[in-house]
Amino acid sequence: MNEIVLKQQNEAALVQQKPKELIRRLVWKICIATLILMAIGSATRVMNAGLACPDWPLCYGELLPAKQMNLQVFLEWFHRLDAALIGLSAIALCGLSWWHRRALPNWLPWASTFALFLIVFQGILGGLTVTELLRFDIVTAHLGTALLFFSTLLIVGTALTPYQGTGTVGKLPWVGLIATVLVYLQSLLGAVVGSRWALHQCFGDSQLCGVMYGHIIGLVPPTVATLAIVLISWWTPALHPALRRLANMAGGLLILQLVLGVATFRLHLQVEPLTVSHQAVGASLLGTLVVFTVLALRDWAASREIGSYPVGFTVTGTNSPANGSNQ
Repeated sequence: MNEIVLKQQNEAALVQQKPKELIRRLVWKICIATLILMAIGSATRVMNAGLACPDWPLCYGELLPAKQMNLQVFLEWFHRLDAALIGLSAIALCGLSWWHRRALPNWLPWASTFALFLIVFQGILGGLTVTELLRFDIVTAHLGTALLFFSTLLIVGTALTPYQGTGTVGKLPWVGLIATVLVYLQSLLGAVVGSRWALHQCFGDSQLCGVMYGHIIGLVPPTVATLAIVLISWWTPALHPALRRLANMAGGLLILQLVLGVATFRLHLQVEPLTVSHQAVGASLLGTLVVFTVLALRDWAASREIGSYPVGFTVTGTNSPANGSNQ
């Protein structure tokens, strides 16, 4: 009799896990597509293809402008295509989250709704970048919203990923949060430099040098914060291997980003792949820090939850904070 009851309980648990697993996989796929979208957007900018399609949302009044197709038109057209597919995926994510809300954490439908709002707002900004002829503040907001959407998806995907912390993170969650915010702000400064072509203008006729040097000086705080994560992770005993790997990855991406930044500066933005890689690595660094911070916060929260129980009490089952339950 006990075996039958246990079997029924296991089957019920598997049924409840299916929607969460489906949504988790969908979220990670959208994350990858968004990272690719930002790289394509960067290529579109450095190749002067932002206005290759003079109208919006169509391109030369067509879904596929075959007659006008060249490299610049293709970049802008494909950028819009990828954005449209991500938008449809965000709608599916939101719909699935609300449809299966009884089997999901309570916060998930609201988080997916927020992600959908961001992608709709992103689409509006995308249209305005064309109709307003690449106005720098709109272009900056366009990238800032994309990074915020990317970060939101990473938070959701990481929160749904199985994880059992070790309770040794200490202050790492807060250092990670500070580093994440600083890298995001530095990315916005980089967007301003790129959208105003500040580097070209500073080297050409000494205009907008303040904008360019502001971005260069601004790299100090996020660099220090990211290095602090790496060093503290090395010095923290019994840290979860996933957190240690993410910290090392963040350190590697930081070094690569600095090298790409120096090379881009030295070559005066004349090598387009370097500029595109600079933005793509920056977005990857931000994403790594977001995942690190979420896992570290889960580790910290789980250790506090366990510490609040009487001595000898063990937290088990699906209600453990590390399992991301909606209880």
